[in-house]
Amino acid sequence: MVRGWILPLVFVACGAAVAASLAVGGAFVAAVAVLAAFLLLGAVNSPLLFPRSVSAAQARRLSAAHGRPVVYWRPGCAFCQRLRMRLGRRARQLHWVNIWRDPDGAATVRAANDGNETVPTVFVDGTPHTNPDPAWVREQITARGRG
Repeated sequence: MVRGWILPLVFVACGAAVAASLAVGGAFVAAVAVLAAFLLLGAVNSPLLFPRSVSAAQARRLSAAHGRPVVYWRPGCAFCQRLRMRLGRRARQLHWVNIWRDPDGAATVRAANDGNETVPTVFVDGTPHTNPDPAWVREQITARGRG
């Protein structure tokens, strides 16, 4: 749980330090702008951006029952963020597994990627697709009658 919040907290702490330094120097507008930018970076890199994660076992069961793809991801991953942002509301139709919270999920990703924890790894009908194009993932959701 804590591991996913380290990067966002570092962004917020750094932003607060830089903003405080600027504010002491009298550059209040710059301080507010810097703080806002770092808060945005913290929010984008936080686990809050992603739908609720489930365990790998639960995701496999749900995927088999509903036909929806499973996305293995981790906080701080720019490619995971890109996928999540480009999917928009459709992201909630997928089953998301945070590999930093789920050792079974991490093992599944390593097995699919020659021992590497390369994410996002999307499983569609049991077949892994590493860092797929978000448009392709949207097509998979639509093809399963969920879009």
